[in-house]
Amino acid sequence: MARKSIIAREEKRRKLVAKYKKVREEIKERGDWDALQKLPRNSIPVRLKNRCMFTGRGRSYYRKFGVSRLVLREMALKGEIPGLKKSSW
Repeated sequence: MARKSIIAREEKRRKLVAKYKKVREEIKERGDWDALQKLPRNSIPVRLKNRCMFTGRGRSYYRKFGVSRLVLREMALKGEIPGLKKSSW
């Protein structure tokens, strides 16, 4: 499980990206690169990291399901994801 501070930091970044989205687009259309540099660093969408919605884990994230591999495996074993089952041979 990720630390609460890391999850909170990521949520703060998501809010900043949403807040400055229109402003960034307008500045890019004008080509005013100096004004773009003065915006908050965390308002850049590239700085966002996909995290598991249950554990906050940043690595081995499955986009299709929105969870990490560990949670995906547990959910598959419990049958919580339709059409997905753990294979064994």
